[in-house]
Amino acid sequence: MKQGNAENNEAAKKITEKPGRLKRWAREALLMVVIFITASIAIDLWRGQTMPDGTMPEMVVSTLQGEIIDVKALSHEQPVMIYFWATWCSICRFVSPTVNWMSDDYAVVSVALSSGENARIAGYMEHHGYDFRTANDNDGLIARQWGISATPTLVIVKNGQVVSSTTGISTPPGIWLRMQLAK
Repeated sequence: MKQGNAENNEAAKKITEKPGRLKRWAREALLMVVIFITASIAIDLWRGQTMPDGTMPEMVVSTLQGEIIDVKALSHEQPVMIYFWATWCSICRFVSPTVNWMSDDYAVVSVALSSGENARIAGYMEHHGYDFRTANDNDGLIARQWGISATPTLVIVKNGQVVSSTTGISTPPGIWLRMQLAK
């Protein structure tokens, strides 16, 4: 009889331990998410120290596609995502497909930093199937004007004002949400 009670006690103990274990894992997962978000925000703030706050610098660019775009004027019509990237940037390989997808529905102007001649960038974009509008900043003038210290950098401007910026890897939902909040 004692063995039966002991088995029942063990079974009851295992049942009560599982919710406790799941609760602990959930708390730990939540803590990791909070730490990740805090670290991401801190890194963005640190990297963004040299970037313009508020009013954006004048930015009229000639794209590889042959367009002349006044980004500030365009931002008065709709929010504009400015995507600073490079062909040599490994993290840009993860962000560029999302930017390309976003360019179907939103105003996107990209700036290729120190990536070579126009033909090289155009070939790179064709190879990867990217069709977002791109200006070549081979001499780094636009990057210096904007205080860009890392690639990729995404900046959202609306009505000539910088409303959001982030550096490094960004998720598709994160990029989409930034554009939604700028509307």
